[in-house]
Amino acid sequence: MAVNRINTKISTQVLNFQPGGSPASFDVTVVNESNQFASLQIEIIAAGGGESLGSNWYKITPSVSAKNPPGDSTKFEVTITNTPVAGFIGKMNLIVRIFSLELGDEDRQILRLIVEAGVGAVAMQVELITREFTPQPQGLIEIPVRVFNPSQIPASVSLKPIGLQPQWFINGDERLLEVSPGAKKETSFLCQLPSLEAVPSQAYPFTIEATYSHGVPSRSREGIINVNPAGSIDFRCTLEKQQIPASRPWLPQLRVNSTTYQLECQNHSNLSKKVSIEVKEGEEGQPKSFWQVEPEFVELHPGENNNLQLLVSKRRQWFGLKQKLSYKVKVIVPDQRVNVKYINQDLQLIIHPILHPWLQMSVGVLLLFLLWFLSWLNPNNPFFGHRRSVTFVQFNGVGDHAVSSSQDQSIIRWKIAGFTNPFVNQDDGRMAKNIGKSVRVVRYKPVDNDVVAAGLENGEIQIWDVLGGTKKPKVTFSNDKADRVLGLEFSQDSHYLFSGHGSGLVLQWDVDSALLDDHQSLTKNDSCKDVKFLVDCKDVNFPIYSLTLAGNDKQNLVIGGRYNNLAIWNFSQNKLWKVPYNPPGSQNDYIVSVDSTEYKPSLLATADNMGQITLWNMQQCLSKNNGQCQVIDKWSDGHGGKAVRSVALSRDGCYLASGGDDNRVMLWPLTQAGRRISPVGQVIRKEKQRFNSIDVKVVKNKILIISGNDDHKVRLDIRDLNKNVGCKQ
Repeated sequence: MAVNRINTKISTQVLNFQPGGSPASFDVTVVNESNQFASLQIEIIAAGGGESLGSNWYKITPSVSAKNPPGDSTKFEVTITNTPVAGFIGKMNLIVRIFSLELGDEDRQILRLIVEAGVGAVAMQVELITREFTPQPQGLIEIPVRVFNPSQIPASVSLKPIGLQPQWFINGDERLLEVSPGAKKETSFLCQLPSLEAVPSQAYPFTIEATYSHGVPSRSREGIINVNPAGSIDFRCTLEKQQIPASRPWLPQLRVNSTTYQLECQNHSNLSKKVSIEVKEGEEGQPKSFWQVEPEFVELHPGENNNLQLLVSKRRQWFGLKQKLSYKVKVIVPDQRVNVKYINQDLQLIIHPILHPWLQMSVGVLLLFLLWFLSWLNPNNPFFGHRRSVTFVQFNGVGDHAVSSSQDQSIIRWKIAGFTNPFVNQDDGRMAKNIGKSVRVVRYKPVDNDVVAAGLENGEIQIWDVLGGTKKPKVTFSNDKADRVLGLEFSQDSHYLFSGHGSGLVLQWDVDSALLDDHQSLTKNDSCKDVKFLVDCKDVNFPIYSLTLAGNDKQNLVIGGRYNNLAIWNFSQNKLWKVPYNPPGSQNDYIVSVDSTEYKPSLLATADNMGQITLWNMQQCLSKNNGQCQVIDKWSDGHGGKAVRSVALSRDGCYLASGGDDNRVMLWPLTQAGRRISPVGQVIRKEKQRFNSIDVKVVKNKILIISGNDDHKVRLDIRDLNKNVGCKQ
């Protein structure tokens, strides 16, 4: 005889239930009669119940008991919430099944359920037979819907899809169904998707909403339409072959160095795409160029068109033939679900030189002419020369070179042949540049012409090597850095250098000892400062503007300066005396230039800022050490009454050159006695700014005149000696 290990007790044997009213409930008490722990469960089986409601018509609390020890009990509460059979009214048996998986045993109890007529409508059940659809654009979709009426009365149901475009539905977007009690009914909606541009590839959620009669709340079910990607991206360049410049390549269009390719992108798909391009050079070894894509990418929505611009830049050559470049352009679309048409494009670019070949030949001829022209006209050549006013110029002894100084703090050595020969450089090299102060005067060392002395605005005297090309002076003399140097003159044997200063001091320097640096010269005059290589000094008590040596023994230094003072210092005898000058000057009057000759050492030329040029015979006043100097010739109209800044005598004393504030350079042939042959001088040059310094040299059958003025230029003028004969009786 079997032993029951589960003992069940139901709280009632008969239970009434009215659909639409309050739920009905009963208790089930279960005792574990076994000798082990066991969990217990129950289920309710309705006689004649179908699958329409399943187990949704009741609920059990708890659904499963915990493992109970032997003899322990569990109380389950069963609540009836709906009729087990749709539309049923009457009596039916319910089977209460109690079981335990651990015990492998079960117990069944019978309960009589009396279903009364309902007091209200029961909510319908709506079911989407297919909930997810994956069509193509323009595809046809059938959405099937099933409705179940669990109530005891007939129901009228209205079905309507919500969330989709009404125009997508072929036979309308609403269905009306009559459903009998406990019956099911099916219908469907036929949906036609639009074209690619109107239906992007994405998820379209929708809801089938059911509305009932009898005041029952509506019910709904959700579905989704996932539209598949379709269509393509079209990519093309509207103009694959271009050139720089785009038109009239025979014109020298200097600033045209780029062109733009229009890359058109058309989205004929139902996807939004981010489109970019990749550019590569078409051939290896082709000239490098710069390219840039603007914008970096474009966002294309379905049906949209947009352009990317490929900007290609290449510096054009001035000369040569046209260049042919090529590029491979590829469209980049990260999403590979759609096709890309014309994914690769081959672009060609022709780059013309700035000068068309026939212009190149013309320009080449013109450039050769300009180079030749500029080499002849040194004053207009912007590539060499001074940058500020030229302060002093001087030929070397043989006349094949010259030296100049400037306010731009530089000293330049010039090749005379370069002024006449286009294949010879005029600029023979900057002996000095950026030396700290303006250079007021420069002088070649006589005899060898191997060094140049330079007097600076700050009082320094620098000795520069002519041929060495050094960046620093060989020797620097300095007595007072506040005492600017306005005049320089070497002794005849080049042993000494005399410097004239704005303070009125004339200083004698031992150049040979300084260049050898073998000893320190001893100062002869106790009144001079103890300065290295300073031999002697003399204070003439007026600012000095120019120095020159005169006399047969070249022991007399002629000094010109402020107040129209003209003085002579015999440095061998240490005697100083003044020469009367007519007219005598005020503080605004200056003798600005003095010069003598080598072959006629008694001939002296002076010039002042009132425009007067004077020729002197110095023989008597030099021999007697007095001021009785003979005036040979004198004139003030040579430069229109304006200041004469510089005078220079040729070595033989046959020619005088002058330059001044009237912006002219003049040449005066002289007689054997030192007078002008003609009262009217020859105009050698006229410019727009004043001339500060000139020098004259007779070389073979030519008269060379070099000049420097405020327009920064050094110029050479040449005259035929046979047409300008000087030293006539």
